[in-house]
Amino acid sequence: MKHRFIVVEGPIGCGKTSLAKLLARRLGANVVLEEPEANPFLPLFYRDMRRHALSTQLFFLFQRLQQLESLRQPDLFGKATVADFALQKDPLFARLTLDDNEFGLYSRIFDHVRPQAPTPDLVIYLQAKVETLLERLRRRGNPMEAGISDDYLRALSDTYTRHFYNYEDSALLIVNSERLNFVDVPEHLDLLIERVQSIRGGREFFNKA
Repeated sequence: MKHRFIVVEGPIGCGKTSLAKLLARRLGANVVLEEPEANPFLPLFYRDMRRHALSTQLFFLFQRLQQLESLRQPDLFGKATVADFALQKDPLFARLTLDDNEFGLYSRIFDHVRPQAPTPDLVIYLQAKVETLLERLRRRGNPMEAGISDDYLRALSDTYTRHFYNYEDSALLIVNSERLNFVDVPEHLDLLIERVQSIRGGREFFNKA
């Protein structure tokens, strides 16, 4: 497969982890997943974002960097890798929650470590309405996510939209996931994989008619 490193991205509740797992399984690829449950600051952050934003963000930054470290060494068996995060998105969360002084400190750290992270060959950006994201969060019932407000999720979704509007670092497939169910409808996954394997570069859109 020509895409050696594929990233599935999007706001909380868009289904990126489920899709990353499915893609890795179907493509015979390695999978790298975020581990939010390993961040001891995250439950505190959802209860008081202002107070715990910097510690939460720095933990995630170094966790993500460590997870991507293995990609600097090529897979001996020629396997591709699918991840449910890109290090390049880390500042999106930081800008939303940190004050100017904290963001200045975070940015200096990020600029120092960023060259160590690989750039994806393809990013799959999952879009969904904020109302859909909230409903998906409610259905999965993670107690840690109960404190996520509508306003925060809306601001995060808008930030992702602006980020990928200007994104040019790799091939980009923008997926409207409103009417797609990759977990329960195999045909939807088949169609997406067909598009993933055909995209050569630039920006393309995938939407269920």
